[in-house]
Amino acid sequence: MGIIYLMLIVSLCIAAFFLGFFFWATKNGQFDDDYGPSVRVLFEDEPTIKDVNNGSSKV
Repeated sequence: MGIIYLMLIVSLCIAAFFLGFFFWATKNGQFDDDYGPSVRVLFEDEPTIKDVNNGSSKV
């Protein structure tokens, strides 16, 4: 029976850690950009110097 209490305390501590991390992330604006990722996929990346020198292209 003692192991159940230990597992309960450990699981509550882990849950509190993740809840605190979630609140910290929302406070710091981690989830603010709704528009950027959906538009970013439409634009091609500029070729880098390494790609130009190797003759490869990003298609």
